[in-house]
Amino acid sequence: MTIGALLARAASERPDDLAIADGDVVLTTAELAARAGQAARALVACGLGRGDAVAIWAPNGWPWIVAALGAHTIGAVVVPINTRYKGGEAAHVLGRSRARVLVTVDGFLGARYPAMVRDAGVALPDLETIVIANGEPTPGTLGWHDFLAAGSRVTEAAVARLAAAVSPDDVGDLMFTSGTTGRPKAVPATHAQTLRVFADWGELVGLRRGDRYLVVAPFFHTFGYKAGWVAALQVGAVVHPQAVFDVEQVMTRIAAERITVLPGPPTLYMSLLNHPGRLAADLSSLRLAVTGAANVPVELVRRMRSELGFDTVLTGYGLTETTGVATLCRAGDDAETVATTAGRAIPGVEVAVVDAAGVALPAGSHGEVVVRGYNVMRGYLDDADATAETIDLAGWLHTGDIGVLDGRGYLRITDRKKDMFIVGGFNAYPAEIEGVLLGHPSVAQVAVVGAPDDRLGEVGIAFVVARAGTTPSEAELIAWSRERMANFKVPRRIELVEALPLNASGKVLKGELRARVGPAR
Repeated sequence: MTIGALLARAASERPDDLAIADGDVVLTTAELAARAGQAARALVACGLGRGDAVAIWAPNGWPWIVAALGAHTIGAVVVPINTRYKGGEAAHVLGRSRARVLVTVDGFLGARYPAMVRDAGVALPDLETIVIANGEPTPGTLGWHDFLAAGSRVTEAAVARLAAAVSPDDVGDLMFTSGTTGRPKAVPATHAQTLRVFADWGELVGLRRGDRYLVVAPFFHTFGYKAGWVAALQVGAVVHPQAVFDVEQVMTRIAAERITVLPGPPTLYMSLLNHPGRLAADLSSLRLAVTGAANVPVELVRRMRSELGFDTVLTGYGLTETTGVATLCRAGDDAETVATTAGRAIPGVEVAVVDAAGVALPAGSHGEVVVRGYNVMRGYLDDADATAETIDLAGWLHTGDIGVLDGRGYLRITDRKKDMFIVGGFNAYPAEIEGVLLGHPSVAQVAVVGAPDDRLGEVGIAFVVARAGTTPSEAELIAWSRERMANFKVPRRIELVEALPLNASGKVLKGELRARVGPAR
């Protein structure tokens, strides 16, 4: 099946089910299909068809979904753009993908995206049309209503012919990596990969028809796009898009809209737990949380269940290059497994841990995590060298993550290769240290980075956000750490901060933290 065919089937089988609840815009599945059809005709009117790229640079909201489904319907390739990007970064994505249409907004969080692209001074010969999905068009752009109106001259039969020609093995989207190790790379995924991965994901986590799913993860990220509204469309859950993460607004929406499903990064739940207004908020509708990171602390999982009221908390692991998912916990797993592992491989996928020579290691051994299966990308777009560096001749994708498999095949991620630092010859993994520090009753959030040290080579520096109403001292936290971890792991300096720097996906920007630290004392 293709994503366009999924929409058509959903509209046929459950036309009156709610699909999207986005403020004043509430759409049934049939209404969503009708709007996607309008967008498809408008894209055809722009001259687009199978294989052409449609970029979307906009916050979470119904226009994002409608534009993407319109593109999928006619076999165009969806290219999500990070809403935090500056003009030059967005222009890089537009140029690499050869996008012909850009669907965007003007004025999100003060950002004037069309002007930012123009002012970047980058030649974009393929970009023909810029559509403004909110407000009035600016010079050189097309308003949303005019965009749709132009599609009225295209017949439904013409769109149906294009839709029938789309293959499940066609590329459905180009997701760009975060660019933490250089320029973002483009990762193609087929319709078949996306739908198979997230059908399994939905079944394994227990997403079900009628769930009210608050999608906080940004749509430009796999977690918000594919594990978000695509997975919801597959089972018949209602998507409640959240444009910007605001703790008070999220708590208000949970209560008012009776949200049942709230996936997100660990920082989302930490922010909820640490908010002084949480005890007065009605969070009783929550039932399912899915999270993941290098390490999800046991204490966080316990608090999510006991204080936020989730019946089910699951963890998983994946990369853009694995269509977002490689491993997942299962609903029947015990609490310790959920808290300390990222689960086991999803059906049809292999996960192994290898040494520096690429030789598989036995259970219990630390090594690089590698993944093989239908979910692995075919290769980076137009980048054979980077592909060869990432996927070996046997088809294993080398993730750059350090992990351990237990005897059951459950994976524990220790850290990123690049985040690990060496203290006097001993490997120190920030995620492990962070997990211990989060057990302190005054610590709400923590991030650890390595800093240069004349004697030991490197030592750890911890940035700590205190829980509301507490003021832990550096000496107290260091002494507490010394009682619970080996000396080489104990941070040599602890800095109390109001907040950790985060990207739009909720991940801590450790590069910024490394830039802050001078030589450790």
